[in-house]
Amino acid sequence: MAAGKKAKNMGKSAKGKAKEVTGKVVGNESLEAKGRVEQAAADAKQAGQKAKDALKH
Repeated sequence: MAAGKKAKNMGKSAKGKAKEVTGKVVGNESLEAKGRVEQAAADAKQAGQKAKDALKH
């Protein structure tokens, strides 16, 4: 996987986790849900990149 894309996906996942934790702490369910969605999207993109890389080799 391209290092830049991997780092970008990891950053999005970390940002989503931060939103989820912040939402839990302050009791904001909407923010918590947005964080989970952001993490899932980043994980899906990362999985797609891994599959793409596997097909190249």
